[in-house]
Amino acid sequence: MNVVKDMLKAGKTAIGATATVGSPVGLLADSGFDFLLFDTQHSPVEIKQLKPEVDAMRGKHAIPIIRVGDNVQDQVCYALDLGAKGIIVPMVNSKAEAEKMMDWVRYPPLGKRSNAGVRGEWGQYDSYREYMDAFNEQILVIPMIETMESYNNVEDIVSVDGVDVLLFGPSDFSIALDVPLDYSNPKYKKALDHVAEACIDAGVVPGMYFIPPGHEPSDYVERGFRFFTLPWTKWATEGIQKGLSSVKR
Repeated sequence: MNVVKDMLKAGKTAIGATATVGSPVGLLADSGFDFLLFDTQHSPVEIKQLKPEVDAMRGKHAIPIIRVGDNVQDQVCYALDLGAKGIIVPMVNSKAEAEKMMDWVRYPPLGKRSNAGVRGEWGQYDSYREYMDAFNEQILVIPMIETMESYNNVEDIVSVDGVDVLLFGPSDFSIALDVPLDYSNPKYKKALDHVAEACIDAGVVPGMYFIPPGHEPSDYVERGFRFFTLPWTKWATEGIQKGLSSVKR
């Protein structure tokens, strides 16, 4: 029901790509990526505008993950009602904020999600209770750590029941650390390793919102990060060029 959650539980690395309204999501969702990440925080796109894109992913390999703009009930509800199989909330700075996120995501008795009927691809069940329980078990919950406050509270945040991935926000955190976008700075690297260690100790997967330009994804995997996005346009262009070069014309 949730290929990414199953992969992470098995110790594998899940790799996705960012997408938005107008992206070729049908193609990307069957290209080999494990998830497509739709951002509504730093984007002019509103959550409900993503319905055609999420619908186009039905039956595909990759799952839809939506980053909402704030840790509020209505935004999380909109994303889940569209059929998102993963929710990212930015700027989660404390255990209390992570617990609040869990309330908005999960159905009772584990949370306070408003009921709107079966939404998304979660299988067939004999009762609505079975559906809600399956959803609570399979939904991918991903708070983001991007500030010094969240960094100082990282052990508390990852201790919250239900957190699957703690997503590191490279740009915002580097600014908070006063090494803006200097992803090779020893101070930044030390903080990154501390986050990864805290996650792994708590049984939570450390993730990167993106791999910084010029950095090798495999280096981050070796440090314990098993969830991140990679750009796809260059690969797509190279593939098209390779295909065209095979045609005699």
